[in-house]
Amino acid sequence: MIGQMLLKDKEKATYKEDRTSEKPIRSVVKSLSWRTIGTIDTILISWIITGKLDLAFSIGGIELITKMVLYFFHERVWNSIKWGK
Repeated sequence: MIGQMLLKDKEKATYKEDRTSEKPIRSVVKSLSWRTIGTIDTILISWIITGKLDLAFSIGGIELITKMVLYFFHERVWNSIKWGK
């Protein structure tokens, strides 16, 4: 019941509602911009902690990919929740 209240009913959605919903490409661009900031932060913190720039870049590179994917799916799930819109 709660799931039905939170998720949009696609059969009842109108064109106007669909038009105002966020498109997947917007989520991709947002994830890229946010991950750039986040990865720079991770690299700096990793460098400070380890003292090794090469290790810091390795950690940042892995983190960049995993968190972009997680963020994209997080955004898509939240886009389907009507609460707060």
